[in-house]
Amino acid sequence: MLEKDIDVYRKNFKDVIRIDKFEDVSAINANLVAVLDWTAGIGDSAKSDKRAIFLTPDKQPIDTIKGQSNQPVGTFAGPDSFRKATERADAEARVRLEYALSSSVKLAEFSKSKTGISSTAAVRDQKEMPVYASEKSTVKSDIDELPAIKAKPNKNAYAIVIGIEQYRQKLPKADFATADAKTFTEYLTKVMGYPEENVVTLLNDRATNVDLVKYFEKWLHNNVEKDSTVFIYYSGHGAPDPKTGGAYLVPYDGDPSFIAETGYSLKRMYDALGKLPAKEIVVALDSCFSGAGGRSVLAKGARPLVMNLQSNIVLSKNMTVLSASSGEQISSTYDEKGHGLFTYFMLKGIKNEDVVKKDGSIAISDLFSYLKPQVERIARKQFNNEQTPQLIGAKKN
Repeated sequence: MLEKDIDVYRKNFKDVIRIDKFEDVSAINANLVAVLDWTAGIGDSAKSDKRAIFLTPDKQPIDTIKGQSNQPVGTFAGPDSFRKATERADAEARVRLEYALSSSVKLAEFSKSKTGISSTAAVRDQKEMPVYASEKSTVKSDIDELPAIKAKPNKNAYAIVIGIEQYRQKLPKADFATADAKTFTEYLTKVMGYPEENVVTLLNDRATNVDLVKYFEKWLHNNVEKDSTVFIYYSGHGAPDPKTGGAYLVPYDGDPSFIAETGYSLKRMYDALGKLPAKEIVVALDSCFSGAGGRSVLAKGARPLVMNLQSNIVLSKNMTVLSASSGEQISSTYDEKGHGLFTYFMLKGIKNEDVVKKDGSIAISDLFSYLKPQVERIARKQFNNEQTPQLIGAKKN
């Protein structure tokens, strides 16, 4: 596992050299040092905590980054459940570490100040591992380049886009959630014909419980008309209510221990959307609600739930929901693409699969037929995990 961690730095820095003691820094003429530490534990959950303290060669602090994961053992079936949970926790912590590394403003500023200086990286044992660099890479993928197609502007198209990566309660980061939301807004406004003034994008501390109430229950109500199209996109944590089995979006100020009071329930959202006179409403959720990890969180001491998202909701006849996974599963991030796995293939489908109609609306069944097997394949192949996107429509009488 240690070598895999070091590979993270090899991918992000020009040169990496592993050393045994801090005094060796001067011998390799390095300009940046990182002391690395990794701890792990196993019980009801497998835990992995990876950290890097970045210093100058004279031991002046620059930044501390970390990647953490907590995977309930009960999520994984079979006699190898402890091993699978440990491997998944280690892999997810590494992904979060790499994202924190590429997102560090302090490291980016330091690297910029050292442009032109040859860079070297050094790593030691679990207690101290120095690393040096002058350039950092950022994750960009094919979907971040917008397609040439552009639908006719639709003044009656409205959207709410939410991306919550960091939480006030210091919950685990929902990696790439802000990148997901920003890119989705770009597709809505520059590809699908949604006017910029009709698209509300709420990121991190701009997506509190009050903000969700304001925009779902007032802003849409004040603007949407009978010929309108509405698109709702959410990337971030979901959570279950262990008492009722209800599913909740976790706002920036949400607390899984008091989710009924601080979360925004899917039922409440669907009820608010169901009152709109819109022609079509599409909801896309890159989240999960079991509390078993991935893009879901759970109150301390509570157990993950098996939920049936399709039986627990009632949708209006003009509404369709695309969900990243089924009720008992977790939703993964696709770290090499810099997005949620579900979001990546959803946008890739919009870009490449001719699913955008001339009026900017989406051929949802065609899009779903493309993304579902893609998500399932990558989740199984890269994460040894089952993730089955869901397409949910109004129940027929």
